Amino acid sequence: MKRGKMMLGWSIVFLAAAALSLGGGVGATADAAEKCFPCTDVEKIEKHITPKAQLEDLSCYMKKWKGAEVLHFKVSLKNVTDTPQRYRVQIFLDNGKAVGGLIPRKTKKGLVKPGQVVDFAYPVKGMAEKPETVLLRVTCAGS
Repeated sequence: MKRGKMMLGWSIVFLAAAALSLGGGVGATADAAEKCFPCTDVEKIEKHITPKAQLEDLSCYMKKWKGAEVLHFKVSLKNVTDTPQRYRVQIFLDNGKAVGGLIPRKTKKGLVKPGQVVDFAYPVKGMAEKPETVLLRVTCAGS
C-alpha cells in the first residue's frame, strides 16, 4: 500500500510538471519574454468591432509554433455590456491568410463577464513577417 501511494504522488508531480511545460499553446497570451510590436501601420488596419466590445490591444510578436518561428496576433477585448458575452474574432491579411476563433473558446467556465478584459493569441502558419494590411472583425457569437 505504501508503494502505491508513493507512485501516485510521483504521478501527480509528473503530470503537474507536464501541464506547466505545455501551458503556452495557441490560446495563451504573449509571455513577458515575447516582444510585442505593432502589427502594421495604424492607417493600414481596418477594424469592424461590435459595439458590445472594446478593443484594448492588437499587437504582434514572433514565437515558435509547430516547429517554426511565426507571427502571432495578440487580441485583447473588453466586454462593455451589462451581460456576459462570447466574441468571434476574425483576422484577414493582405496575402490571403486568415486566423481567428471564439473568445472564450469553450463556454464550460462561462462567458466574458461585464467589464472583464480577455486576451487571446492567434498564430499565423507560414507567416514570418509583418503583414502590409490587416482587417480585424469582432462580432458577438450567436448574433
